[in-house]
Amino acid sequence: MRVLSKEEEKDDVEVTWEDQQGINTFSKLNTRARNIEQKLLELKQEKEALDDLSTELELADEDEPVLYKVGETFLNMPLSRAQKRLESDQASIDKQISELSTTADECETKMKELKVTLYAKFGRAINLDE
Repeated sequence: MRVLSKEEEKDDVEVTWEDQQGINTFSKLNTRARNIEQKLLELKQEKEALDDLSTELELADEDEPVLYKVGETFLNMPLSRAQKRLESDQASIDKQISELSTTADECETKMKELKVTLYAKFGRAINLDE
């Protein structure tokens, strides 16, 4: 613990209803951004698995059926159909990653704006960093 200097010390600043709404909004955005980051991580791992599968399917024999995971089950399907399904799944994952990345960027932008406003009013009396 340490004693704050006069410059660091802020007079008691009244928290208005608007300030509280800003703090609440920041908290919601922060939670949403963390959830999006977790989902992006999961999607990137799934994309990597699909890329590995693509490599494996290139080496597969065309005459033998391929086990392809759909949901929680595995289905036997011809190689050509599995490759089409894989392309579709990869496109879907890429679209989801793109949409989530855009949403995460929007959250971060709004959070930065709120940080500027809230730090300007409350100084060191509020901590918005992780």
